[in-house]
Parts: sequence; C-alpha cells; structure tokens
Amino acid sequence: VQLQASGGGLVQAGGSLELSCAASGFTFSGYSMGWFRQAPGKDRAYVASISASGANAYNARSVEGRFTISRDNAKNTVYLEMNSLKPEDTAVYFCAATTVRGGKAIRVPSYEYWGHGTQVTVSS
Repeated sequence: VQLQASGGGLVQAGGSLELSCAASGFTFSGYSMGWFRQAPGKDRAYVASISASGANAYNARSVEGRFTISRDNAKNTVYLEMNSLKPEDTAVYFCAATTVRGGKAIRVPSYEYWGHGTQVTVSS
C-alpha cells in the first residue's frame, strides 16, 4: 500500500495550491479518503474527507469555503484544492484511506493507511 502526496510548497497568504495523493496497492474506489494536517508542536488535525464514490465531501470548519476535496477513481488519486491560504494553514498535509463508509470519518484512528505528507508553508 502506498499513498504518495505531492503539490506542497511555499505560497504567499491569499494564494492557492493543489495537493494530490496517488494511491496504489489497494482498491482505491472502495475507500473513503481524507486529508489531515499537522503543524509543529500540534496534533494531527482533520481537514477534509470524501466518500468512496466521491458523492459526499466534508470539510473542517476552519477551511470551509476555501478548501475543496475531490477524487478521480480512474486515476486512483485524491486532491485538495486550497484557496485563500492563510499563515495558519502552514503544516505538513497527509492523505489517508479508511473503510469507514460515507466519507464522514474525522478521527485519525479511523484511517487505516497513511501517506508520508507534503509540506505547505504560507508566508504572511
């Protein structure tokens, strides 16, 4: 099983980035997917999640209206479009996979597979 996140980088406040997470080694279309982030000295926190089919998507309140999660099951890839970025969005971003149905899983222990993360840094 492999989850390879990419697309992170350094961006100014107000800018945009799109993260990608390419999955392999499991039946991607059978798993709900999530994005989490971890800032230095803080716990890993939920950002967004999406159901296996892509029909249902959810965001943390802190990113509502700015971030959008999506997936392409034909490409075994999940995306996180991030707009209007703020310095407090600075963190390592992780993608994860869960068999919990519906795309509503927000807890770290609910996810079975994790990627290594990609750094997002937002300068003020």
